[in-house]
Amino acid sequence: MKTNNTNSRHQGVTLLDAIVLLILSGFVAFLVHQAANELEYHWNWGVIPQFIIRKDPATGVLHAGTLLLGLFMTLRLSLWGSLLALVFGLAFGLFKISRHLYWRLIAGTYVGIVRNTPPLVIVFIFYFFIGDQIMSALSVDSLANFLAKNGHPFFYILFGPMEQLPQILSAIITIGLFEGAYIAEIVRAGVESVETGQWEASCSLGFNRSQQLRYVILPQALQRMIPALAGQFISTIKDSAIVAVISIQELTFQGLQLMTTTYRTFETWITVLCMYFLLTFLCSLILRRMELAFSRK
Repeated sequence: MKTNNTNSRHQGVTLLDAIVLLILSGFVAFLVHQAANELEYHWNWGVIPQFIIRKDPATGVLHAGTLLLGLFMTLRLSLWGSLLALVFGLAFGLFKISRHLYWRLIAGTYVGIVRNTPPLVIVFIFYFFIGDQIMSALSVDSLANFLAKNGHPFFYILFGPMEQLPQILSAIITIGLFEGAYIAEIVRAGVESVETGQWEASCSLGFNRSQQLRYVILPQALQRMIPALAGQFISTIKDSAIVAVISIQELTFQGLQLMTTTYRTFETWITVLCMYFLLTFLCSLILRRMELAFSRK
């Protein structure tokens, strides 16, 4: 009976699916026709490819264009920001389920402030008031100048242009703080979803609370948190566009620069949209594979 239910859920395309697909295709075709014929705009897609891949006229070597460089920066910000957010989220998520009121209040204050504040405001506050003080205290400007002159290309691959290292680190910390508040709630909900019997069984084995979390609760909670964490990573990729306001040369910033220099508004933003979609779609496929792999264990 279970097999029949599974097969019924995975049956082929139905008539309703075909009708919906036909309607959507017709709507998209209508929009394309309107944009091509009715909109008073002179399309020129020929200027876009050079900003994705360009050829050096002297050597003939292919180089990444400004939009592709922006995509790479978006990927760097998303990866480092997500790792930092995972650290913040795990720490404050565990604080929220702590037995001590002090830690619960700290975690609740952090999550409440961040989740109820516009991300643009957080970017400005951290970059102009907090991040600048941190970078000065850690002498990041001096490190950036040294790496710009003597640094290995490996550092550029990891973080981008060394001249912008203080701004990039500020952007990463800002993304980590913002996304960490949402991951904290995911961690809290994941831990609380584990059955009470698991806590009682581990306690009967003589484990203290930290050992219970480490060996029994968190491994089970992690498997339940993976879908939500995967979705949050995709959101981080899209949310990283907010740091364009502090001149971080990620994809949205490069799109803005390209639009102001070429006046190709629609071509630029459609290209940026497609690049974001390809990045998030590929990440979704990879994360889905990881989710399935964990579910088999």
